[in-house]
Amino acid sequence: MLSRILAFLLETGFFLLIASALLRAWMNWLRINMSTPPGSLVMTLTSWLVKPLRRVLPQSLVQSRLDWASLLAAGAMALGYALLGWLLFGLWLGQMGLGFGPLILLSLLGLALKMLLKVALQTLFTLVLGYALLSWVQPGSPAYALLGRLTEPVLAPLRRLIPAVGGVDLSALALMLVLQIALMVLMVLG
Repeated sequence: MLSRILAFLLETGFFLLIASALLRAWMNWLRINMSTPPGSLVMTLTSWLVKPLRRVLPQSLVQSRLDWASLLAAGAMALGYALLGWLLFGLWLGQMGLGFGPLILLSLLGLALKMLLKVALQTLFTLVLGYALLSWVQPGSPAYALLGRLTEPVLAPLRRLIPAVGGVDLSALALMLVLQIALMVLMVLG
């Protein structure tokens, strides 16, 4: 029981850090002011790793529009989650006594990639859900405007495919369904 609680806390902590790094990269890509409330939280949670990465990355990557340091930080934290989980709990292959070889490394990379995808999908789901809820409750609020900027790049293509029904935009609902299906597939494959 205690190990399950510890595993839950470990996953939750790493989820928050990875989601913050991914959100930092996304907000930088969209040129959203990072001094606003979610931006300052994201910066606080990720600067300890992103800033050192920016110092060691080639200048061409640091100056590109894509925030490579934040993406690498998310990947490093996902790998850290996989490694720490394996060390603490002897994840599936460790329990089978296979030692620490190429198979373990591939498994750790696979687990890190799965965690990274899971966090990205769940974070996007949360952003779209927040956007959809605020569109009904407080469509004029600053939070709605921010969520609109964060979700517009993924909702716009769906809006072109899915017509509004009775004046109601169903693109957010369609995207949430697709994201949930993707999460189910990810869990089955893992």
